[in-house]
Amino acid sequence: MPLLEKDKRNQNLMNLIRRVHSVVEHADIEKHRQSQNYFGALLGNTRETRVREAGIEGMYGEWIEVKRPHRKKQIILYCHGGGYSTGSCLYARALTTRLAISASVDVLSFDYRLAPEHPFPAALEDAGRVWDYLMLQGYGARDIIVAGDSAGGNLALVLVHKLKQEGRMLPGGLALMSPWTDLTSSGKSYRIKKELDPVLDEEYLKQMISNYVEAGELENPLVSPLFGDFTGFPPVYIQAGENEILLSDSALLHKKLEAAGVPARIEVFEGMWHVFQMARFKTANEAMDRLAEFILDIFG
Repeated sequence: MPLLEKDKRNQNLMNLIRRVHSVVEHADIEKHRQSQNYFGALLGNTRETRVREAGIEGMYGEWIEVKRPHRKKQIILYCHGGGYSTGSCLYARALTTRLAISASVDVLSFDYRLAPEHPFPAALEDAGRVWDYLMLQGYGARDIIVAGDSAGGNLALVLVHKLKQEGRMLPGGLALMSPWTDLTSSGKSYRIKKELDPVLDEEYLKQMISNYVEAGELENPLVSPLFGDFTGFPPVYIQAGENEILLSDSALLHKKLEAAGVPARIEVFEGMWHVFQMARFKTANEAMDRLAEFILDIFG
């Protein structure tokens, strides 16, 4: 495909994503949450999986299971995105169903408490409760891949930081889609990608940060995992879009992981945006297949 034609197609695709995102986004946070749930239910609707509720100390969780023979002892723990203020298991089905199908692995997601009603560290506490639940169910730490998108990628990383601080066994690996790793917004992509990103903007991110955490906590590794010590972390696979404002969050994370001697890989997808894997088209399908390859390589 000629370069100009390819650029035009990418621009048209991003304009479409802007229009779709504008339908979901709403100043009223409850309406925003409801819109996300609607789209998650729509995009996550498939006959290839079943949903089974998991009650975790009063917290809603759900297992996504493929309707075919598959691994049972090895699982994915999924942390949904939404800036810590929105999102849910239902919203995450746009991704969790596809992960389960691609990897033939059961996926557990959970509705952690959301800001501003429940600011930091509520979400991390809830993630810890889910981890403890899995340990009590008899899963081995190394038989769990922790995955997440955007703020869910943040939560996956801070959960592992917390487990490490406590001297506990760590998961087998981390699979991250457009992770939000630096709430100080220090990376250059916040400047050079702000006109390109069809999903996120500076105003939205500032609101999400204000909802979630006090300004003095922004460099806390349990808030901005980029600032943590990654020594001893399990293997990490990162996917990001070329045109997203959080691109630096992924790139800087990758550098820190490599500096700490962690097996880490990053793929930046040309012309793509924040959590493009939610869409239904060729590049998103390829990205899901690569996530599945990473997961299956870890599980062996």
